[in-house]
Amino acid sequence: MTAPRRRALMMCGGPAAGAVADPAAPDLKSEAASESAVKKRVLSGVQPTGVLHLGNYLGAVRQWVANQDLYDNYFCVVDLHAITNGPISPKELTKDTYRTAALYLASGIDPKRSRIFVQSHVSAHSELMWLLNCATPMGWLEKMIQYKEKSQRSENQESVSVGLFDYPVLMAADILLYQTQLVPVGEDQRQHLELTRDIARRFNDQYAKNKQRKPLVEPEALIQKSNARVMSLQDGTSKMSKSAENDMSRINLLDPPDVIARKVKRCKTDSIKGLSYDASRPEAINLLGIYEAMSGCTREEVEAEIATMEGWGTFKPKLTEALIGHLEPLQKRYGEIVGETEYLTQVLKEGQEAADEVASRTLVDVKRAMGFTLPGDKKLPKL
Repeated sequence: MTAPRRRALMMCGGPAAGAVADPAAPDLKSEAASESAVKKRVLSGVQPTGVLHLGNYLGAVRQWVANQDLYDNYFCVVDLHAITNGPISPKELTKDTYRTAALYLASGIDPKRSRIFVQSHVSAHSELMWLLNCATPMGWLEKMIQYKEKSQRSENQESVSVGLFDYPVLMAADILLYQTQLVPVGEDQRQHLELTRDIARRFNDQYAKNKQRKPLVEPEALIQKSNARVMSLQDGTSKMSKSAENDMSRINLLDPPDVIARKVKRCKTDSIKGLSYDASRPEAINLLGIYEAMSGCTREEVEAEIATMEGWGTFKPKLTEALIGHLEPLQKRYGEIVGETEYLTQVLKEGQEAADEVASRTLVDVKRAMGFTLPGDKKLPKL
């Protein structure tokens, strides 16, 4: 990072932009283990479909990093969800899964303070989903907005999989498997969390109504920060998305500087003179919000900086500089991690082992509540 760029990014208060976890930090594993009993448990994850973009980073991953010491964290790469929209190249799924995990680490997720694992490495996710399927009314899933939207966009209904219809139950299984108490959610995910709560409540009522300890915990929402929702660079009313056909609509975390500069230069803006956080100017709100997040400035500091700017021609170079400066150390750390494949696979193995330990206990509780036999049962009913 050049000296001028660092000065530009450090002009505002708050943590230094682009800061990531120190790989040489003290071993906090024992402290995390001893404190996990009193910390509320959080679970979240991102699908490994393509490269993570700025929306994934600001809307999820960076907030995970900021809250690492506050909660007992489980962060997974949700590869089972990635296949619900149709077939994916096996090679791409493998590559994207490891790349997503590496980006978690490069962004600052510390495996000494959080568990990082791949969803499909813990088979209990699929098993619990099936058990919950049999306790969930179809009518509940038919009301899910995202299913309706995605299935209606498909020209060929034969390409709409059962997995797309059923993935909210898999999401519920993901959450309930770890006795999760808090789930980071945005406005577009609230319906899924409410469904998870409904499924947990229905299951507990059906199978553990008179028991003091319920098999499943009803999770609460961990509300995201107000500027966590990042919109498309080509449409300030649409969410930044990996599935959008136009790559110019998003900043990918691994975009090189020249690509970032080109995307910012060509991003959609309005023709109104001056810059402002005006609700009637969605593109302005989006770009100013991104600058605020990337530079480390407060809204008041950004407003003071843009007060004398007449148009986007002056602002866009500053936004480009802030983006490049923030992502540069993340990209450097990513390069180091993917060059240490043994480290990456070891982190995922340890994360899987920790996750499996918790998941297995929940699955046993659920199966016992439902009356399933278990290997090694010593006490049998009278036959």
